[in-house]
Amino acid sequence: MCAGMRFAPRGPEGRTAPFRPFLAFRPTEFAPSDPSGRAARARRWVTVETHPGPVGGQVRIATAGVVLQADLVVPEDAMGIVAFAHGSGSGRFSPRNRFVASALNKAGLGTLLADLLTASEERVDARTAALRFDIDLLTRRLIGIVDWLSEDEATQRLPIGLFGASTGAAAAVRAGAACPGLVRAIVSRGGRVDLAEDELPRCTAPTLLIVGGDDQEVLALNRQALDQSSATAKQLVVVAGATHLFEERGALEQVARSAATWFLEHLGATAPTAAMRSNQS
Repeated sequence: MCAGMRFAPRGPEGRTAPFRPFLAFRPTEFAPSDPSGRAARARRWVTVETHPGPVGGQVRIATAGVVLQADLVVPEDAMGIVAFAHGSGSGRFSPRNRFVASALNKAGLGTLLADLLTASEERVDARTAALRFDIDLLTRRLIGIVDWLSEDEATQRLPIGLFGASTGAAAAVRAGAACPGLVRAIVSRGGRVDLAEDELPRCTAPTLLIVGGDDQEVLALNRQALDQSSATAKQLVVVAGATHLFEERGALEQVARSAATWFLEHLGATAPTAAMRSNQS
């Protein structure tokens, strides 16, 4: 369990149902002993198509006094699992995040697309736009998801990465700071990582910031955040001509390729051991 965080015990609804892995590609395409080779191949072959809908299994994650709905995909011989932190009124059905998740599945990475807000909270947020900027709330939910992934039988062997979009990126950075032994890599897409300014020096997980070249305000904020970050590896990727939502032709494909490359490079280590998870409690 992540340092300094405690959650309500998970009941049976917090466990996955028997899960049949989804084979998205032949995993032997990548040699486990050659992380740089995996990344190079990811750049070469990842071709993204819009994900047609949930593949794998729906799960319910009980954490912090609520039950969150999520879609879990675990490819056969997955090399890691990436949890998505949505922001700015988005959720697990975000077409942009499903687009990226599909590419990660093809690269041999599992994905968890979860709603960080409950249905009733989403209705409140649709009227007020307040909860999407409640970074403390989003962080608590995301830390609960990290804890769940580290314990569930379908994912506990896999190193964990976080993909954050907009305000969800701030929650990803804060969760990375709270779970240094569990969160192995972070990718931000158009993220407001500046909203996690106090935690940037504490988050050491390798961090990739992807920003549209025409999203100038967020780009400036990400440049400042990169300077403040204490990540063991950090990089800013600017997608030329892209705006905040990466709606321009080819922009989201660049996001997907960059994310797949980063996660393959930094989730190649062995999954956290039970002893490591125990040390987080």
